Amino acid sequence: MRYFLGLLVVLIAISCKNETAKANKLKVGTYRAVLEVQDNEELPFVFEVESENKLKIFNAEEVIEVDEIEYRNDSIFITTPVFEGYIAATFHGDNLKGSFIKESLDRVVPFFAEYGRPSPALRFEASTKPEFDVSGVWETVFSQGIEGDEYIAKGIFEQQGEKVTGTFRTTTGDYRYLEGVMDGDTMKLSTFDGAHAFLFTAKVSDSTMEGTFYSGNHWKEPFVGKRNENYELPSANELTFLKEGYDSIDFTFPNTSDEMVSLKDYRFKDKVVIVQIMGTWCPNCLDESKYYADYYQKNKGKDVEFIALAFEYAKDKETAYSRINRLQSKIGIDYPILLAQFGTSNKTKAQEKLPMLNHVLSYPTSIFIDKKGKVRKIHTGFNGPATGEKYTEFKTEFENFVAELLNEGKP
Repeated sequence: MRYFLGLLVVLIAISCKNETAKANKLKVGTYRAVLEVQDNEELPFVFEVESENKLKIFNAEEVIEVDEIEYRNDSIFITTPVFEGYIAATFHGDNLKGSFIKESLDRVVPFFAEYGRPSPALRFEASTKPEFDVSGVWETVFSQGIEGDEYIAKGIFEQQGEKVTGTFRTTTGDYRYLEGVMDGDTMKLSTFDGAHAFLFTAKVSDSTMEGTFYSGNHWKEPFVGKRNENYELPSANELTFLKEGYDSIDFTFPNTSDEMVSLKDYRFKDKVVIVQIMGTWCPNCLDESKYYADYYQKNKGKDVEFIALAFEYAKDKETAYSRINRLQSKIGIDYPILLAQFGTSNKTKAQEKLPMLNHVLSYPTSIFIDKKGKVRKIHTGFNGPATGEKYTEFKTEFENFVAELLNEGKP
């Protein structure tokens, strides 16, 4: 598979018949892009080119600014911020055709982008008027009845005319900014951020929905939902906990300079410490890291420290280090990120690195440690900006709890 990936990239890069000819460039304007997933379904998203070296990808309220664009003859390589995935394509007139590629996972998804769509462009084209309004809260179950795969979620949607935005919250995070339409009795939602490419399609009635969730072209699962405005997920503070007999955690892992860093180091002595379990490949971790980096910058003078443990699926240590450095540079993260694991992001393997935890259920997970080194709370997952009020609630809860820990022991 890796040979195929390498061959694909080489073929795209040398496909121009006349290598001395002037390369094509992106045209300023709006493109409607499509990724081809399973069941002949199309996962669309929209991006707007501002110049030949800069574009923006839109997912509802989210705007992703992209400035890593490389031209090679009649080929183009577009890499989104932070994440590994990139688009490799050739020009076909004003349009693009190629693949979305994640090399470490050996994944290739066919890609096509059409230039000149009206702006603002709808991702999906609705052929009939919406029969239902999905605005509100939906109690949702994914892979219902499938042992080991079933999990619960909370769908939160807003509909204006045919346009639908919202997200699915789970016990471990959320599916970020979803955008789409109601086409008759069919809901279609998608998002693309360079890490994940998600498509949700569902048949809807006034009180139920039944559909399929596609992740790239490698995964799909069914889901069902029912209206329930009072539905709430279990508390994120009760899902991960210390095993009996433990009241603290301990670890030693390398930073990107290959220096070993421990929670026992002087930097963390008598400090409130937030340990972030994360991965550079994880969109919810990116949302959390942006918030933590900002909070840390504003509170450096206080007795609070952060330390992140990265669980990377990069196949070698050097690649994992480079992705950590890229994340820190792009986001402006001043606290240390240690490499806890590479070669897999498997959560069972992650739990082996932190055996005092009952499990690692989610990337991200945050462990709150008081000034005496005792674990006071473990928060599983992260409700990012796409969750609206829940994101605001998390920030308030986080800041209040850290303030309480900082004030302990003061007269």
